[in-house]
Amino acid sequence: MDGSSSMAQKTALIVYAHQSSASFNAAARDASVQELKNQGFKVIVSDLYEMNFRASATQDDIIGDLKKPEHFQYGDETMLAWKEGRLSEDIVAEQRKVEEAELIIFQFPLWWFSVPGIMKGWIDRVLTQGFAFTLQKMYDNGGFKGKKAMLSFTTGATQTMFQPDGLNGDVNVVLWPLQNGVLRFCGFQVLAPQIFWAPAHSPLEVRTAMLEGWRARLKGLLAEEPLTFVPTQMFDLSFKGGFKLWPKVKEDQESEPYGFTTGHHLGKRLPPDNQLKAQATKQK
Repeated sequence: MDGSSSMAQKTALIVYAHQSSASFNAAARDASVQELKNQGFKVIVSDLYEMNFRASATQDDIIGDLKKPEHFQYGDETMLAWKEGRLSEDIVAEQRKVEEAELIIFQFPLWWFSVPGIMKGWIDRVLTQGFAFTLQKMYDNGGFKGKKAMLSFTTGATQTMFQPDGLNGDVNVVLWPLQNGVLRFCGFQVLAPQIFWAPAHSPLEVRTAMLEGWRARLKGLLAEEPLTFVPTQMFDLSFKGGFKLWPKVKEDQESEPYGFTTGHHLGKRLPPDNQLKAQATKQK
């Protein structure tokens, strides 16, 4: 029997959102699948458009009676349904993929500074309360802290347009809600994003180089250090304390030229490229 090798096999999940198989996103997805398989990964792809994945979070996501039908509260009802095994089959199928995967890559075109609606629906419906987080298990206490996740996406705009002095503003600010508010909130170790800048406006040789760079990165992806966030122990995690940084922590930061992160900037300058690359800092 070769049970030991099968047990050791790692699993990667690619949550993919693009309508066209001829798109650059499809090429990036295919590169991920091929390279990860070459490394011995089992690769699962959730092609959301192909699956006709339902984006709307409604009471149809719950099988059986509602706890409070007179006032439907999606979070409460889905958490109870998750505990009792009464979530809809499409949600359960995706949750099983998440449970199996050590690595999750979200592959998509950046729309309106965020993910396409069908992928937002995946986030809303699959990462249910109880399964993905609780008030006790979130951020670096989250249930997925043993897993890694990252964003891989294309832009319509050039890189210069997403700089602090560019027309669209600092891309680090754009990425904070997705990387901190979704991925890290659920406990994931967040790897630096893979950004393909304006492939539709790039010549063939540039697009080819983009894909080759992605393939090269994939070879060492799991060895990368994740992005840096402020540890939860630096906060007073009580309603009385307002879930704010401990005063002593803020005092210790007074002389620092930059804030902790893009979000926890403390009124200071944003730390450069905080949401773009792992940085060696004193926060672990």
